[in-house]
Amino acid sequence: MPKFKLTIEYDGGPFVGWQRQSNGPSVQEALEKAVERFCGEQVRIKGAGRTDAGVHALGQVAELDLERATDADEVRDAINFHLKPDPIAVLFAESVSDDFSARFDARERHYLYRFIDRRPPLTVLKGRAWHVPKKLDATAMDEAAQALVGQHDFTTFRTSVCQARSPIKTINEISLTRGGDEISMVVRAPSFLHSQVRSFAGTLKLVGEGKWHQSDVAKVLEAKDRSACGAIAPPHGLYLVQVDY
Repeated sequence: MPKFKLTIEYDGGPFVGWQRQSNGPSVQEALEKAVERFCGEQVRIKGAGRTDAGVHALGQVAELDLERATDADEVRDAINFHLKPDPIAVLFAESVSDDFSARFDARERHYLYRFIDRRPPLTVLKGRAWHVPKKLDATAMDEAAQALVGQHDFTTFRTSVCQARSPIKTINEISLTRGGDEISMVVRAPSFLHSQVRSFAGTLKLVGEGKWHQSDVAKVLEAKDRSACGAIAPPHGLYLVQVDY
């Protein structure tokens, strides 16, 4: 039985998230239906991570098992053909060993959060970034974020629906850089808590607005109290960029 590693790009706006759910269309379901239309096989596609409703992906990774021998390029092109008109694309399909796991073999996940801090409303980037109509201090945000790097108990940044066994995670990098009206927040870690990156973004926005001092981020981390966290940033500014193996 051949197994394929799929690298997938999608606009999360129309979907309830990656995972199949009863309350609306999901990315996983759209891919599985496309495979069935392609080759008649009912499959379960397993992703490297479960992005929430509205979250985008530039490099989600998933695994696909098929019963019949098939060329990897044919798999990519056929799935893409049958995905139309959903805003999902398989960028690459690669043959992998039977023991490959998109989720458990992942070594690091890269996320991007985009802030646009201009007064005029967004047009082209509407639904693709968090519009903040007030200039943010990107330098202060970046300096404050360094308190979150390393291994910590992230209870403050963990939502009540999080199913992780432990709030302890290791963040390898958080960096915030400005380019024109956009501030990009890059976060790298082996794994994340539910809505952790969006919780980081919402908290750091308070620093950028001058409502919080940089030292407040370290204080709320140490509090281990969800109520101390800033508001969760909207999902449409978040992108799963890459998964390393």
